[in-house]
Amino acid sequence: MAFVLRPYRRFPVVIPTTYENWSQEGQGIIWNLSSAGWRLSGDLPLAVGDICSLSMTLPTNQYIEVLAGVVRWVRGEECGIETLAMNKMAHACLRTYIQARIQAL
Repeated sequence: MAFVLRPYRRFPVVIPTTYENWSQEGQGIIWNLSSAGWRLSGDLPLAVGDICSLSMTLPTNQYIEVLAGVVRWVRGEECGIETLAMNKMAHACLRTYIQARIQAL
């Protein structure tokens, strides 16, 4: 896999998540996040190109859902998911969370 510089800053987190792929549900952990993607490990195997949805509660106690994300890479039980679709409220909550993390640096 070629090295690609991400245009978005990622932040380390440990957030339990539920995710779905083809009506199958998995439980996992989000290990880092950005406004455009997530690093996830979980019990439901995903493959590059799979489309999935995710739901989680941010450390700020705000519930968000990713309506659609595409799996960009897989290494064992971990994968990278690029966000394709979120509702406006979830995107605003995520953006606010990330901005607060940036200001705390």
